[in-house]
Amino acid sequence: MSTPSSYLSTAAVPLTGSFQSRTAAMVTRASVRRLNNALPSNAAGVWFGRTMVATFMAALGPPLPGTTVVPVRDAVVRGEWVSAPGVTRADKAIYYIHGSGYVVCSARTHRGLASRLSKTTGVPVFLTDYRLAPEHCFPAAADDVEAGYRWLQERGFRPQDIVVAGDSAGGHLAMDLLIENARQGQAQPAGAVMFSPLVDLTLNRARAQEAVRKDPMISAQAARRMVDMYSCNEPEDHPRLGLSLRTGVSLPPILVQAGGAEMLKADAEYLYAMVTAAGGRCELEVWPDQMHVFQALPLIIPEAAGALRRAAAFIQAAHGMAVGEYAEVS
Repeated sequence: MSTPSSYLSTAAVPLTGSFQSRTAAMVTRASVRRLNNALPSNAAGVWFGRTMVATFMAALGPPLPGTTVVPVRDAVVRGEWVSAPGVTRADKAIYYIHGSGYVVCSARTHRGLASRLSKTTGVPVFLTDYRLAPEHCFPAAADDVEAGYRWLQERGFRPQDIVVAGDSAGGHLAMDLLIENARQGQAQPAGAVMFSPLVDLTLNRARAQEAVRKDPMISAQAARRMVDMYSCNEPEDHPRLGLSLRTGVSLPPILVQAGGAEMLKADAEYLYAMVTAAGGRCELEVWPDQMHVFQALPLIIPEAAGALRRAAAFIQAAHGMAVGEYAEVS
């Protein structure tokens, strides 16, 4: 893992996970993993998966009390503005892209995580509600994410006023957005934060990681079934599915956080290597013994708050703000 730079919190990443987080991973492996692996790739399986994850997220990472939510529904963009209590500034924004295999989650499921990012950074979060598979195949989600970024600029946010963030499949969509910006000559955001990003849609790296340590939440085989619902028989090496970077590509600073217990640890390490090999600036944090997107589960994962504080410091620095002004989160 790279040494944290000066713009990050000086608090060290723990050497081992807490008793609570290790217990949560053990219980999840015995319950949620089995359910996820058994779900069929049909309408009933998709419905059950969406219901289960929505319930899980609402119970273990609910929005902070007093959070303001403003829905957005227009001809091009669907989503919602999420602002924690006391957050009033309107000149900066976090553009958040949720994950869960392009199939399961929504803006609503990630409202709690968004509220905590808003609290720790002091800026509002726009959660895009992109179209999901299997109802909408590739490139629907990618197109919606790109449209949301342009939409923010049309409403007065300069690229340097926006930090893009995403988790899991949202990390893949965020990276695709950055690559498309570079390809089209569009201005990049001020920075990007990725929690447990999915990068390799073949899941081959995840499979190799699973041979070392089983992911508490899902197997690589089951995750691949969800990805296939989105890719819809497109070739794996399609430029917007099999992400690649040319040397010297223009990218913003990127922070990647992953859990040491998850299979996408391998993807996080691959993304770090890919970005730095291309000449980009990337920080990688692997939090020992943590599950997939542990930052979204603050009621059972004590390390979630610390990881979010470090992400907030990165975001504030990218925005040119004073680091730590809104550091406290529960």
